Amino acid sequence: MNIELKKELPSYEQQQDFYVKLRAKMTEFLTSKSGKKSKLAPYLLFAPDLFHLLIKALLDNRIDAKNKTLIGSGILYFISPVDVLPEGLVGPGGYIDDIIVATFIVNMLLNKFSAEIIEEHWAGDVKLLTALKKIAETSNSFVGKLPSKSLLGRFIKKTKKA
Repeated sequence: MNIELKKELPSYEQQQDFYVKLRAKMTEFLTSKSGKKSKLAPYLLFAPDLFHLLIKALLDNRIDAKNKTLIGSGILYFISPVDVLPEGLVGPGGYIDDIIVATFIVNMLLNKFSAEIIEEHWAGDVKLLTALKKIAETSNSFVGKLPSKSLLGRFIKKTKKA
């Protein structure tokens, strides 16, 4: 299935510029009034990295249409104002659920495709697999604090059993 874009994608330089600006804005937002960063800041900064990875993977011709549907769902979850932890209400902490969903999708992609294909699109400061390990450790402790009846809590518990 070939998808034709009606409008040309921004140049690589423009994409990188947007990515750098987004990370800078998140870093500024996560810095408290006292000048100290939030404890979650290093993990929340994975949000732009994961979003960038999903966008690039969506455009990769080596990934089939079925998996692109999964990737597209992850992108929609990122940009949707309606999710488990809405950024508008919770602030930057609202990206936690987006990061968990994106990590789940990236993990599925890594199980189906060569790690080199997925890592090729990673723009983060640390290696992709190292980042995923950190996110998984953080999400485990975060999910343990959620009410047991929450949608995200049930989702994570089911994926751990599988």
